[in-house]
Amino acid sequence: MDNTARFRTRAVHAGHQLDPATGAHAVPIYATSTFGYGDAARGARLFAGEEGGYFYSRLSNPTVRAFEEKLASLEGTQDAVAFASGMGAASAIALTLLKQGDEIAFIAPLYGGTEGLFEMLTRFGIGVWEAHDVDDLRERLTERTRLVWVETPTNPTLRITDLRAAANAAHAVGARLVVDNTFSTPALTRPAEFGADLVMHSATKYLGGHGDAIGGVVAGDAETILELRLHGLRHVGASLGPFEAYLFLRGMKTLPLRMDAHCAGAEYLAGALAARGDLKVFYPGLPSHPGHALAREQMGGRFGAILSLDLGDFGAAQRFLDHLQLFTQAVSLGDVESLSSHPASTTHQLLGEEVLGKHGITPGLVRLSVGIEDPEDLLEDVTRALELARRTPAAAGR
Repeated sequence: MDNTARFRTRAVHAGHQLDPATGAHAVPIYATSTFGYGDAARGARLFAGEEGGYFYSRLSNPTVRAFEEKLASLEGTQDAVAFASGMGAASAIALTLLKQGDEIAFIAPLYGGTEGLFEMLTRFGIGVWEAHDVDDLRERLTERTRLVWVETPTNPTLRITDLRAAANAAHAVGARLVVDNTFSTPALTRPAEFGADLVMHSATKYLGGHGDAIGGVVAGDAETILELRLHGLRHVGASLGPFEAYLFLRGMKTLPLRMDAHCAGAEYLAGALAARGDLKVFYPGLPSHPGHALAREQMGGRFGAILSLDLGDFGAAQRFLDHLQLFTQAVSLGDVESLSSHPASTTHQLLGEEVLGKHGITPGLVRLSVGIEDPEDLLEDVTRALELARRTPAAAGR
């Protein structure tokens, strides 16, 4: 379809066409491992990536391809390639684009699994270092730095990184900027517009939106995406299945509408909790947030659906979480249903106390993923849990 169409239209129509064999309106699930390619010469071209088409579902599948095309359209990039998980996508980027002696720099904190991947890379002679902010990054970049990796907002402390400044710093030394856009989604932020080279997602979260599929995806220029497909996907093999791709296609049609509801609920909740004066609330939509003005520019005036609270210590955080009723305790995010977690003991546990402390991921920090339920009901649930937690300070749970 025409990529000049507006975002909501592309969310519905991009990557979608009537099935040429049957006229099916929904993209069919092509449940096949292999495809006949007609003749040996064409097979050779397909395997070499010299011709588009399908020959084996590990590398490409029509249902998966529709998902990739939709995501590329929404991110405003030339192409995209899908993977079996967000970590599959992250691993493919690193293993395809880095070699022994290269460096990867990141602005902390990141998702704990990503930082765990970077720790593994050091075993293979790849340098890894973290920067506190863009200024620190700019001062320390060298010609050995091949990738700069950022999240904005960060997981789970909701810090905001200036994407344009990070891209300029990376490009000055010939490095690529990789942006994990899972929290914002292209409905709020399109990092390529700010100079990012590659944009990745855990599609498991907002792109799917319903907690029923796991996947990942990387968007960028056509040449790099082909390289990721022929090496990072072919050799690592973290391939997205057609059924999961179908679920992501279905979920992305309502992404703009869901994100409107998610963001409205999170902003309502964050504002009400911050007004109490007895909680430390992390949310870029609050005027008191140090990255508020930058977030407003990069996120189109909306601020995402994740907020974090610091309850002071692990006991208070545990009691609060155990008293919540509408926020299911789970380590994921981005579902239509609200979720809650304790990052220090779950998603970021393997980073260790020293790194957690440096990143501001304290024992009392709780992350809330605000769903699309009525915001007043969610506020009542959080308020009740806070009151019950403080009324029973010695209790470990319900």
